[in-house]
Amino acid sequence: MLDCRGRRDMPARIADACRRTAEPVPATPEATVRCILDSLALAHRRAVDQAQLLAGRHVDAVHVVGGGARNDLLCQLTADACGLPVLAGPVEATALGNVLVQARALGVVGGDLAALRAVLRDTQQIVRYEPRATQTAWRAAARRLGWED
Repeated sequence: MLDCRGRRDMPARIADACRRTAEPVPATPEATVRCILDSLALAHRRAVDQAQLLAGRHVDAVHVVGGGARNDLLCQLTADACGLPVLAGPVEATALGNVLVQARALGVVGGDLAALRAVLRDTQQIVRYEPRATQTAWRAAARRLGWED
Protein backbone atom coordinates (compact mmCIF):
# COMPACT_ATOMS: atom_id res chain seq x y z
CA MET A 1 0.00 0.00 0.00
CA LEU A 2 1.22 3.46 -0.84
CA ASP A 3 0.54 6.75 0.88
CA CYS A 4 -0.22 10.02 -0.95
CA ARG A 5 3.50 10.53 -1.70
CA GLY A 6 3.95 7.10 -3.25
CA ARG A 7 5.67 5.64 -0.19
CA ARG A 8 4.69 2.43 1.50
CA ASP A 9 2.05 3.01 4.17
CA MET A 10 3.56 1.19 7.14
CA PRO A 11 0.52 1.46 9.47
CA ALA A 12 -1.66 -0.07 6.75
CA ARG A 13 0.86 -2.83 6.17
CA ILE A 14 0.92 -3.56 9.91
CA ALA A 15 -2.89 -3.67 9.98
CA ASP A 16 -2.87 -6.09 7.03
CA ALA A 17 -0.32 -8.32 8.76
CA CYS A 18 -2.48 -8.35 11.89
CA ARG A 19 -5.51 -9.36 9.85
CA ARG A 20 -3.56 -12.16 8.12
CA THR A 21 -2.41 -13.56 11.46
CA ALA A 22 -5.77 -13.05 13.20
CA GLU A 23 -4.27 -10.53 15.65
CA PRO A 24 -6.10 -7.41 16.84
CA VAL A 25 -5.71 -4.57 14.33
CA PRO A 26 -4.35 -1.37 15.91
CA ALA A 27 -6.99 1.35 15.71
CA THR A 28 -4.87 4.39 16.63
CA PRO A 29 -1.33 5.59 15.96
CA GLU A 30 -0.50 4.83 19.60
CA ALA A 31 -1.78 1.27 19.24
CA THR A 32 0.31 0.86 16.09
CA VAL A 33 3.43 1.96 17.96
CA ARG A 34 2.62 -0.46 20.78
CA CYS A 35 2.13 -3.24 18.22
CA ILE A 36 5.58 -2.47 16.77
CA LEU A 37 7.23 -2.48 20.20
CA ASP A 38 5.50 -5.72 21.20
CA SER A 39 6.64 -7.28 17.92
CA LEU A 40 10.23 -6.16 18.48
CA ALA A 41 10.21 -7.56 22.03
CA LEU A 42 8.86 -10.87 20.73
CA ALA A 43 11.54 -10.92 18.02
CA HIS A 44 14.16 -10.30 20.72
CA ARG A 45 12.77 -13.30 22.60
CA ARG A 46 13.10 -15.43 19.49
CA ALA A 47 16.67 -14.24 18.83
CA VAL A 48 17.74 -14.89 22.43
CA ASP A 49 16.16 -18.35 22.39
CA GLN A 50 17.86 -19.21 19.10
CA ALA A 51 21.24 -17.88 20.27
CA GLN A 52 21.04 -19.96 23.45
CA LEU A 53 20.11 -23.05 21.47
CA LEU A 54 22.91 -22.56 18.93
CA ALA A 55 25.54 -21.75 21.57
CA GLY A 56 24.40 -24.48 23.94
CA ARG A 57 24.59 -21.93 26.75
CA HIS A 58 22.07 -20.10 28.89
CA VAL A 59 22.28 -16.31 29.08
CA ASP A 60 21.62 -14.38 32.28
CA ALA A 61 20.71 -11.03 30.70
CA VAL A 62 19.95 -9.31 27.42
CA HIS A 63 22.13 -6.34 26.48
CA VAL A 64 20.53 -3.55 24.46
CA VAL A 65 22.94 -0.94 23.11
CA GLY A 66 22.56 1.96 20.73
CA GLY A 67 19.40 3.98 20.22
CA GLY A 68 17.10 1.19 21.42
CA ALA A 69 18.61 1.59 24.89
CA ARG A 70 16.84 4.97 25.11
CA ASN A 71 13.39 3.43 24.72
CA ASP A 72 12.23 2.51 28.22
CA LEU A 73 9.11 0.72 27.03
CA LEU A 74 11.00 -1.38 24.48
CA CYS A 75 13.57 -2.38 27.10
CA GLN A 76 10.87 -3.31 29.63
CA LEU A 77 8.88 -5.27 27.05
CA THR A 78 12.06 -7.10 26.02
CA ALA A 79 12.74 -8.02 29.66
CA ASP A 80 9.14 -9.21 30.00
CA ALA A 81 9.17 -11.16 26.72
CA CYS A 82 12.52 -12.84 27.37
CA GLY A 83 11.98 -13.41 31.09
CA LEU A 84 15.47 -12.00 31.60
CA PRO A 85 16.89 -8.74 32.88
CA VAL A 86 17.74 -6.20 30.19
CA LEU A 87 20.88 -4.10 30.58
CA ALA A 88 20.40 -0.98 28.45
CA GLY A 89 23.36 1.10 27.33
CA PRO A 90 25.63 2.52 26.33
CA VAL A 91 23.68 4.45 23.73
CA GLU A 92 26.84 5.28 21.77
CA ALA A 93 28.30 1.77 21.97
CA THR A 94 29.77 1.71 18.47
CA ALA A 95 31.55 5.04 18.79
CA LEU A 96 32.82 4.22 22.29
CA GLY A 97 34.07 0.83 21.14
CA ASN A 98 35.96 2.43 18.28
CA VAL A 99 37.52 5.03 20.58
CA LEU A 100 38.62 2.36 23.06
CA VAL A 101 40.18 0.16 20.38
CA GLN A 102 42.06 3.15 18.97
CA ALA A 103 43.14 4.24 22.47
CA ARG A 104 44.45 0.73 23.11
CA ALA A 105 46.33 0.72 19.79
CA LEU A 106 47.97 4.03 20.76
CA GLY A 107 48.86 2.72 24.22
CA VAL A 108 46.56 5.16 26.03
CA VAL A 109 44.46 2.32 27.43
CA GLY A 110 45.92 -1.08 28.17
CA GLY A 111 44.53 -4.50 28.68
CA ASP A 112 42.44 -7.09 26.96
CA LEU A 113 38.80 -7.06 25.93
CA ALA A 114 37.69 -7.58 29.53
CA ALA A 115 39.64 -4.48 30.57
CA LEU A 116 38.07 -2.40 27.81
CA ARG A 117 34.62 -3.59 28.87
CA ALA A 118 35.45 -2.61 32.44
CA VAL A 119 36.24 0.93 31.26
CA LEU A 120 32.79 1.13 29.68
CA ARG A 121 31.09 -0.26 32.80
CA ASP A 122 32.91 2.28 34.95
CA THR A 123 32.17 5.28 32.73
CA GLN A 124 28.74 4.66 31.18
CA GLN A 125 25.32 4.52 32.73
CA ILE A 126 23.64 1.15 32.27
CA VAL A 127 19.94 0.90 33.13
CA ARG A 128 18.63 -2.45 34.35
CA TYR A 129 15.09 -3.61 33.57
CA GLU A 130 13.72 -6.61 35.44
CA PRO A 131 11.02 -8.83 33.93
CA ARG A 132 7.63 -7.97 35.43
CA ALA A 133 5.25 -10.19 33.52
CA THR A 134 4.75 -13.91 33.40
CA GLN A 135 5.80 -15.70 30.25
CA THR A 136 2.31 -17.04 29.48
CA ALA A 137 1.19 -14.32 27.05
CA TRP A 138 4.60 -14.13 25.36
CA ARG A 139 4.71 -17.92 24.90
CA ALA A 140 1.21 -17.86 23.43
CA ALA A 141 2.20 -15.10 20.98
CA ALA A 142 5.31 -17.02 19.93
CA ARG A 143 3.21 -20.17 19.42
CA ARG A 144 0.70 -18.28 17.25
CA LEU A 145 3.61 -17.28 15.03
CA GLY A 146 4.96 -20.82 14.94
CA TRP A 147 8.11 -19.87 16.84
CA GLU A 148 7.57 -22.18 19.82
CA ASP A 149 5.93 -25.56 20.31
